[in-house]
Amino acid sequence: MSSAELTRVSNFQKEAEAYLPGGVAGSGRFNPSLGYSLFLKRAEGPRLYDLDGKEYIDFNLSHGACFLGHGHPAIRKAIEEALDIGVLSGYETEYTADLAKTVIDMIPCAEMVRLGNSGTEGTMLTLRLARAFTGKKKMLKFWGHFHGLHDYVMYNAHAPQTPQKPGELVPLVRESAGIPEELDSLVLVVPWKDEEALEKAVRAEGDQIAAIIMEPINYNSGCIVADKPYMEFVRDLAARNNIVLIYDEVLSAFRTGPSCGQGYYGVTPDLCVISKAVANGIPAAIVAGRKDIMVMNTPIGDVLHSGTYCGNLVSVMAARACLAEITKTGFYDHIYAVADKLYSGLAGLFEGAGVPARVQGLGARFGIHFGFTEEVKTYGDTLKHDGQMATAFLRACANRGVYFHSYGRIAAGHHGFSASHTLEDIDEALNRIESALGDMRRGETI
Repeated sequence: MSSAELTRVSNFQKEAEAYLPGGVAGSGRFNPSLGYSLFLKRAEGPRLYDLDGKEYIDFNLSHGACFLGHGHPAIRKAIEEALDIGVLSGYETEYTADLAKTVIDMIPCAEMVRLGNSGTEGTMLTLRLARAFTGKKKMLKFWGHFHGLHDYVMYNAHAPQTPQKPGELVPLVRESAGIPEELDSLVLVVPWKDEEALEKAVRAEGDQIAAIIMEPINYNSGCIVADKPYMEFVRDLAARNNIVLIYDEVLSAFRTGPSCGQGYYGVTPDLCVISKAVANGIPAAIVAGRKDIMVMNTPIGDVLHSGTYCGNLVSVMAARACLAEITKTGFYDHIYAVADKLYSGLAGLFEGAGVPARVQGLGARFGIHFGFTEEVKTYGDTLKHDGQMATAFLRACANRGVYFHSYGRIAAGHHGFSASHTLEDIDEALNRIESALGDMRRGETI
């Protein structure tokens, strides 16, 4: 970015800061590696255009929400249909049940669904359902797994940034000010893929644990993947101890196929949350799961859940259109072709430039772990991430018109591509990234 462009961005950010904390509507929009938020004029397909008209090939995609690409024609058409009917919120239409049926046909655990607006809302509801269903109070989560921004789950998604002893619980860390310490008594945290630690926690407190919640594919930590035996181990342990198993598929939904992460492993949770990609950038979340749990929602049961914008028509129509695109013949052939080209291409560029970096991707989402050449298998491994090198890389790429988002404290974070990225787009992006790596060698990253 030129000095003139940087000055304009800086001036605009300062003006926004007069009205918005940090100059942003949400803290995740600030890119700490760049030192500013990306203010856009427009976006189309796989590309972004900032206030100066500079073009970027986008590997953030609204933090994973725009799986089809920005401004996809099918989504635009669906929104227009919703506008023609009326901007309806707080009422039902025939399209709501149609969307629910589609989800039930696609998602293994889905026997009934509830609609919401965000992943945070979705995980909040699943935990409430689990507590009501089991009559127990505690939740068990995993170190390095992120489940939204409500108080019950804001523990240990990024902390502690110190190695932990295998087979043991992870010390609780509240990740925001304003969370009452009294909630600590309701939370247990263990390392993911550590059978001994999980079994020990359940053996000690299984009669109090209502739910085990996890990211089935830990994209938030840079695409860390389990194996099927481990997932089956967790599934069996939960079933034997009357614990509701929840898959947070906010990021993993549809990245590997239409049946999401649970379909990828062939292991079915009791409840799941899907969001982000389900409506291609339009706010929507779906809680799906076993009928005997889902019927505990009001107005049948006593678990209160509602909201004026739950199942609003714009979101419903966008989700129906998005799922129709995802289930088209050949859709995932393209996704995996792009993935193969991008991931192998990136790995080759890093190796050629002598930059130690591990590219880990599965389907349409990936992480880049700087300072690594071997597989990153656990969240504990990510503590060795070279943040300084990552910052230099992201800055150099932005200068060359390739956008990767940074999440600050998170070691690797997550990146991705959309169905609108063509193989030619990937070739162009790799060429720009190769130039960015050359800039890094010369120290030209600002």
